[in-house]
Amino acid sequence: MNDIIINVEQTTSENSSETAYKTIRNYVVEAQNKVYYAVNSAMVEAYWNIGKAIYEFCGENDRAAYGEQVLSVISERLTSEFGKGYSISNLRSMRRFCLAFQKQQTLSAELSWSHYQLLMRVEDEKARAFYAEEAVKAG
Repeated sequence: MNDIIINVEQTTSENSSETAYKTIRNYVVEAQNKVYYAVNSAMVEAYWNIGKAIYEFCGENDRAAYGEQVLSVISERLTSEFGKGYSISNLRSMRRFCLAFQKQQTLSAELSWSHYQLLMRVEDEKARAFYAEEAVKAG
C-alpha cells in the first residue's frame, strides 16, 4: 500500500514539475520572440533610414562614379565595423527599399528584411501593399 502512495506522490510531483517547466519555458520563448521582433523591426527601420541617406547623398546616380565611390567607402567602413551585410549590393537594396516604401510609417514591424526584399520586386504599388498585408495576415 505504501508503494502505491509513493508512486502517486511521485507522479503528482513529476506532473507538477513538468507543468512548471512548460509554464516557465513559455515565458522564455515569449521573451525571445519579443526580442526577435524588436530587433527585426529596428533593423528594418535602420535599413530604410540607410536607404534614405544613400538616396540623399547619391540621388539617382548611385551607379555614377561619385555614387560608386560613396557606396564603396560606406560599404568598407560599415563592414569593418559591423561585419557582413553592408556590401554595395545590400546598400543598393536599402536604397531601393526606401524608394519602394517611401513612407516609413507604412512599414510593418511584423515583416522581416527578407519579406521586404521580396516585396520590392513587385513594381505595382497597390499590389505590393496587398502582398505586404497578406504576408502580415499569414504570419
